[in-house]
Amino acid sequence: MPASHIAFCCLAVLALLWGRGHAQYGYLGYPEGYPEPEQEHYTPPELPADTPRIQLRLAGEKRKHNEGRVEVFYDGEWGTVCDDDFTIHAAQVVCKELGYMEAISWSPSAKYGKGDGRIWFDNVQCTGKEKSLALCTSNGIGVSDCKHSEDVGVVCSDKRIPGFKFVSALTNNIDSLNIQVEDVRIRAILSSLRKRVPVTEGYVEVKDGGRWKQIRDDDWTQLNSRVMCGMFGFPGEKKYNARVYRMFARRRIPSYWDYSVNCTGNEAHLSSCKLGQTLSMKNRTDGQGLPVVPLVRLRGGAVHGEGRVEVLKNGEWGTICDDNWNLMAASVVCRELGFGSAKEALSGGRLGQGMGPVHMNEVQCSGFEKSITDCYFNKDTESLGCSHEEDAGVRCNVPAMGFQQRLRLSGGRNPFEGRVEVLMERNGSLVWGTVCGESWGTMEAMVVCRQLGLGFASNAFQESWYWPGHVSADAVVMSGVRCAGTEMSLSHCLHHGEHLSCPRGGGRFSAGVSCSETAPDLVLNPQIVEQTTYLEDRTMFMLQCAYEENCLALSSSNTPANSFRRLLRFSSQIHNNGQSDFRPKASRESWVWHDCHRHYHSMEIFTHYDLLSLNGTKVADGHKASFCLEDSECDEGIEKRYECANFGEQGITVGCWDTYRHDIDCQWVDITDVKPGDYIFQIVINPNYEVAESDYSNNIVKCRCRYDGHRIWMYNCHIGGSVSAETENTFPGLVSNQVTHR
Repeated sequence: MPASHIAFCCLAVLALLWGRGHAQYGYLGYPEGYPEPEQEHYTPPELPADTPRIQLRLAGEKRKHNEGRVEVFYDGEWGTVCDDDFTIHAAQVVCKELGYMEAISWSPSAKYGKGDGRIWFDNVQCTGKEKSLALCTSNGIGVSDCKHSEDVGVVCSDKRIPGFKFVSALTNNIDSLNIQVEDVRIRAILSSLRKRVPVTEGYVEVKDGGRWKQIRDDDWTQLNSRVMCGMFGFPGEKKYNARVYRMFARRRIPSYWDYSVNCTGNEAHLSSCKLGQTLSMKNRTDGQGLPVVPLVRLRGGAVHGEGRVEVLKNGEWGTICDDNWNLMAASVVCRELGFGSAKEALSGGRLGQGMGPVHMNEVQCSGFEKSITDCYFNKDTESLGCSHEEDAGVRCNVPAMGFQQRLRLSGGRNPFEGRVEVLMERNGSLVWGTVCGESWGTMEAMVVCRQLGLGFASNAFQESWYWPGHVSADAVVMSGVRCAGTEMSLSHCLHHGEHLSCPRGGGRFSAGVSCSETAPDLVLNPQIVEQTTYLEDRTMFMLQCAYEENCLALSSSNTPANSFRRLLRFSSQIHNNGQSDFRPKASRESWVWHDCHRHYHSMEIFTHYDLLSLNGTKVADGHKASFCLEDSECDEGIEKRYECANFGEQGITVGCWDTYRHDIDCQWVDITDVKPGDYIFQIVINPNYEVAESDYSNNIVKCRCRYDGHRIWMYNCHIGGSVSAETENTFPGLVSNQVTHR
């Protein structure tokens, strides 16, 4: 009896990874406690006897496995569908025939590339209720006056139809069909592995017709294993003990799937593999290790394994233009970083726009490269008109760690908000309880939203009396939580453990959060700082308002009114490169009026200015409240939304920037007491993390600074994290603005 196929994926990268806890075909769904929407169950279609027998597939230049050019197999030949008269109703029929719950959208004009062969359908008109595309009204199969430049494509939902069963209409050429099943999993068989998270070894099973079935091991290849492991968040496969599994297979009668699997190894998802005639499995060895120092990184993503792709070239981090960006290239990035294959290749700066150069364009990969920099690409990004509006991104498959099952939001008006409730062990039992709200802040909320797969934190609440939550979970089970903001689970943050301390108790004083799928991302322009720096000597009697707002050094309190203070002045231009507007945390009603300067502060500390010695010791500092957060200028095509005049709303719109000119009060550092020498000048925006952002590492600008007692020079200004580690190390004692434990 042939054994079922076993997958054994590489364990070496688990310390870096975190997953959503659902099968890779699975929809994110609602957190526990919210009812799932009613789902329709699949019934195999009964077609009239005279219906042309066709088979469908999605092909072409994809960015997700569930999208592509619609191709039809008929009369022994694959062909396409013309976009004339095609509507979302026709897309609905296509997606359901392929086993997806619904159609999301459709695209004309060969968006996924031009197909080959015949154009089987033209002027297709569907109601959306047909059981097959062949039942829709059309010119007749094979009757068309279209060209392949009019090939239609569709995007289907991630979620599969429950109980979907693959039925092939083909007797020949079955190996040209893509795999269409309801779900896929790796099922742990050995008792020592059943409780281990994530699942790293076990039978490969597909869900077809509502039943889980195993795959026979005849002729299973290492390329098939590579795709399976990539789907579940692992970059490669590894040997396992085949003898143990053979013994297990002889003791139980397996239920086998009717089809085999034939992957080329560069697919990002099993649904892109072809059907084969027999099923097989052979022992594999992990032929590749992880790169020690990756030349690629992800920025701006809400969870581990997603983000804007950035590559290091000539000591400077830059982005990739999205021309020709597809799943194959995205999968190379994901595997290079120690994840599995790519779930989605993102375009159009969907995960925020980067800064600095665009290093690569028109990337073409085979799928087997060790690094994205090994792929062919066009280096001439400027002449091709690439901008950061076209920055490429990825969403990678990561191992399902099960973290979502130990945390929930309760009592909220929607799944994205509520009181934080955690599952903790107390007296030998697992119990649900609340988190003490004392000192709860944005960093802790960011971890909660990430752990639940709900994006970024939009607000952190130290009281949650308006969200009643589960009565049985009122007791505090976690206190003293301090997060760096990058943890995969709230339990990974510092906390009091079993020694709880929460003076106000739980209940109404429990921690709460609200999450958002998008977040702003503030980035300071380093060139503006470097180009506008100068010194000014100003008398104390002209600095009374600044003195009242603590914008001068401590020694100024003993300075006569006719004496001078030496001010290091500069301008700052703050861009919002994120996906949502930057808004102050405080509501307009709570803004503080400063009578001396005659304006409101929406954030008491919006920016820190520090002059540091070469070993990182602070020698002078300054700070700036948000005198007025507004849109000074915007990119072409974007309208200003925020203006401070007449007590207007404050904020910075996506694609706009706020400029604090060098000649306004407090836009300086008081260096009256500083001795001549070499220094490092540092600016940090949103330093207390009052407002959640998608990336805090780029909130800092560092410059070299030389002061001779009369003049000052500012040079080598750059954004934190924008240059190589070697360059960064020339700024001793400093790190980028990555959050550390408070």
